[in-house]
Amino acid sequence: MYAYIQGIVAEKGHNELVVEAGGVGYQLLCSMNTVLNAPNVGEMTKIYTYLNIRQDGVDLFGFESREERAMFLRLTGVSGVGPRTAIGILGSMSLRELTLAILMGDTTQLCRAPGIGKKTAQRIALELKEKISDDEAQGMPENAAGAARPSGNDAYTEALLALQALGYSNGEAVQALGAVRDQSDKADELVRLALRGMI
Repeated sequence: MYAYIQGIVAEKGHNELVVEAGGVGYQLLCSMNTVLNAPNVGEMTKIYTYLNIRQDGVDLFGFESREERAMFLRLTGVSGVGPRTAIGILGSMSLRELTLAILMGDTTQLCRAPGIGKKTAQRIALELKEKISDDEAQGMPENAAGAARPSGNDAYTEALLALQALGYSNGEAVQALGAVRDQSDKADELVRLALRGMI
């Protein structure tokens, strides 16, 4: 119903922003990252939104980017993950860290989010890994998308996919992984080593 709201930041609170637009103050439930990254009170902002209608009320959620909103919608599609839990997950780590945790099946990282136990973390990783892979591949050039597809248990290819999902180009990912390829046979370790080398 609402794609985004553009207006003045009227209030900032814990997991909440109030944005005034057209004389109306919209109360938005947000991740801590969105609140922390929002402009100061009195400054202009543009917040992407999602309207959630429940039996006992209505919640308007706010996001700093389309990508954060897309991840929120993916998370709420997982059994046992409601909108408020999804906001908690988004606030517990950066979007890049969350994407990497899902792609690598890092349930330890996912369990750091409030209200997320081991079984829920496993469901998130299992159900969203392929969904994220598909979405990212559709946005890549055809040759890059093909290279990003994991074949079997190829740790290098999985690491390449993860780096591309984090926003690195195919060339950047290949170069970074090439420098560390012989240092590990585990995808998550290759990603960590490659990221360290790119800093």
